[in-house]
Amino acid sequence: MRLGVQIPDFTWPNGPAKLGAELAEVARAVDEAGFDYLAIMDHFFQIPVVGPAENDMLEAYTTLGYLAAHTERVKLLTVVTGVFYRHPGLLAKAVTTLDVLSGGRAILGIGAGWNEEESRGLGFPYPSTRERFELLEDALRYCLRMWSDSDEGFTGKHVQAERLLNVPQALSKPHPPIMVGGGGERKTLRMVAEYAQACNLFNGPELKHKLEVLRGHCDAIGRDYAEITKTVYQPLDIGANGEKTGELLTELRRLAELGVDVAIGYVPNVHQTAQLERFRSDIIPAAAAL
Repeated sequence: MRLGVQIPDFTWPNGPAKLGAELAEVARAVDEAGFDYLAIMDHFFQIPVVGPAENDMLEAYTTLGYLAAHTERVKLLTVVTGVFYRHPGLLAKAVTTLDVLSGGRAILGIGAGWNEEESRGLGFPYPSTRERFELLEDALRYCLRMWSDSDEGFTGKHVQAERLLNVPQALSKPHPPIMVGGGGERKTLRMVAEYAQACNLFNGPELKHKLEVLRGHCDAIGRDYAEITKTVYQPLDIGANGEKTGELLTELRRLAELGVDVAIGYVPNVHQTAQLERFRSDIIPAAAAL
């Protein structure tokens, strides 16, 4: 079992003036602790489950570029980008740039998106559910084309382009891995099977069933289910003094037995890097043995 940190909250005690330096310190600590993934949300307003909309939120791909400069080995991604926030040409170029500048450590995390409040607030179009899923499939096909050897045009349901030139190309081969987030059984998991190298699911009562549905989609198109990295959003809470370490390891063991490869989630008080040191000594070696 591998682990990844997602940072969902940038309202830290010392405020925006200190945020850059503190975020760099956290990134280095995540990298040195042995986590495999470092992720952020892709939102413009804070989401309700984390805090009020007015809390501090950084733009995702600018932040990932900053994190790349302060890390050496950890994979970098969003969990996950809402497809309608960026034209797929801009998105593919941003992820390519991140991959080149990080030495091949970028992952495209993408999903259909959901946050109507921030979209309406900032004036982004907020498509219908049906259109968001159509846009998602367009974007997946578009990015794969842009990362291919061809620069020919593209025609999707909602996106048309004349020449998908992408220079320099990504360092990751055959392309930056794609993680599709979400558990929709008819569309999202089918797109994982058809286009992606990883899924991201919530750790809920239906997790086992969702994995079985994904396996069914793989079987239907002749895809090897084992090729897909199964990631789950799982809070990484060991308690203020490590008192919940056993509880977390028990849950990670259960997830591993279900076939989950990676747990990605927030570490409470991640700006206190002593928490990350406990993961290096107590959690990551134990998780690797599961």
